[in-house]
Amino acid sequence: MSKEGLSGLKTIKVPGPDHPISIEHNPNRVVVTVAGRVVADTKDALILREAGYAAVQYVPRQDVDMRLLARTDHATYCPYKGDCSYFSIPLGGIVRRTPCGPMKPLPAVMLVKDHLAFYPNRVDAIEERRGD
Repeated sequence: MSKEGLSGLKTIKVPGPDHPISIEHNPNRVVVTVAGRVVADTKDALILREAGYAAVQYVPRQDVDMRLLARTDHATYCPYKGDCSYFSIPLGGIVRRTPCGPMKPLPAVMLVKDHLAFYPNRVDAIEERRGD
C-alpha cells in the first residue's frame, strides 16, 4: 500500500473535507480480547475516524499486553497517517495480524503516536465499558 511519488519520496496528504480524519478521547474503558485473553485494557483509548472507514480504537502501548503480540515484517505507508508496522496476535490457534499505530506519524495524527490500532474484524471483541 506504499504511496510514493515519481521522485521516490513518500507522498504526504493533509486531511480535509474530501478525506477527513478526527481523533478524540474515548470516555469509556476499552477492553480488547482474543481467544478469551485480554490483549488490551485501557481508560485512555483514542478513537480515530477516517473518511468512510469504520472507527478504530487506538490503545496506548503501556495498556497492551505486548507478551501476547509478535512483530511481523509487514509494513505499510498511508499518505495521511504515515509509516505503520504490524504485530500478529497468535492466540487460539489463529494468527491475527493487527497494525500498530504509526511508527512515524504524520502531523495530522500525532496524537496516536505510541498507540496500537485495534480493528474489530481482527480481534474477537472490543468492549466499551461505560462507568468502569
